[in-house]
Amino acid sequence: MKLSGVGIDIVKNSRIKKMIRNKNFLKRVFSSYEILDSKKKVNKTSFFAKRFAAKEAFSKSLGTGFRNNLNFKDIVVKNDRSGKPFFYITKKIKFIITKKFKIKNFNFLLSISDEKNYSVAFVIFQK
Repeated sequence: MKLSGVGIDIVKNSRIKKMIRNKNFLKRVFSSYEILDSKKKVNKTSFFAKRFAAKEAFSKSLGTGFRNNLNFKDIVVKNDRSGKPFFYITKKIKFIITKKFKIKNFNFLLSISDEKNYSVAFVIFQK
């Protein structure tokens, strides 16, 4: 697979802290899996801020942003057993990528991190 796109995003955690108080924001941006997973976390601001940055970086790695029927909620961030984050590829994401790039095989690499005030995500898109 060759590198086809890179996306990076940084978000101010205080901004996300205010936004996640709004249940409509949560339901519009995060999947039901992510909302349920957040219940197990002590620092919800960090949890949601990193995922918000990851979703932004994902859309940038495709070179499309949030267009062509791609929505925040379509992009789902999960963690493997060791805690490494990854994108869960839904049927809709697979359809969007297959249609846009005329490919069936692709991969995303995701790295997320945070500090007290900021969260950041870096994504590599391979096809």
